[in-house]
Amino acid sequence: MATIVEFSFPTAEFALEETLDTHPEAHIEIERVVADNSDHITPYMWVRTDDFDAFEAALEDDPTVEDVVMFSDTGEERSYQMTWTGPIDFIVQVLTEYSGTITHADGSADGWDLRVVFPDRKALSWAYEAAQQSDLQFEIKTLYGSEDARGVQYGLTEAQRNMLTGAFEAGYFAVPRETSLSDLAEQQDISHQALSERLRRATGTLVESTLITHSDESDE
Repeated sequence: MATIVEFSFPTAEFALEETLDTHPEAHIEIERVVADNSDHITPYMWVRTDDFDAFEAALEDDPTVEDVVMFSDTGEERSYQMTWTGPIDFIVQVLTEYSGTITHADGSADGWDLRVVFPDRKALSWAYEAAQQSDLQFEIKTLYGSEDARGVQYGLTEAQRNMLTGAFEAGYFAVPRETSLSDLAEQQDISHQALSERLRRATGTLVESTLITHSDESDE
């Protein structure tokens, strides 16, 4: 049975410490993480900050970051792909040695919050021992089996679940539609474009985890 753990650790234990220290107002949401090899990982992430130009300049000077590419700009958020080469040994182990999947990660000057799905308790135990041996400073917030977390097992963040259920309850997915994207954006106090981007990301994650992944598994 899959086991899900949510934990937090300080920025000093991960990448982007200097960037987040100089831009404490910035908030990072990682969409997915690819472990290319044991030396670095490639995160795909969304950033909200007051000054994107200054934030990107800080990224260029951050010794834990390489090859920054900006993909899209909604005005309120920007998406990036980059390579992390900082203190990421434990995360690489989680992804490659213990078959963990990072389904959500939030970063700010206050630290990082991660949600990881392990295939079973044994894999989680091995990862926990590796974290202790490497003296990683972390705090486990929640631990549960996949059947106890309907939204989590589909890879949705809490904000995405709330957004999708709120849109559903407001009649956005009804036929005919009972509310507009503009009305939803006004209710959530964000721009029309930003909400549209978030809805597409959340819907894509839901489709991938419930239809694409399950379909692939059933064909094996």
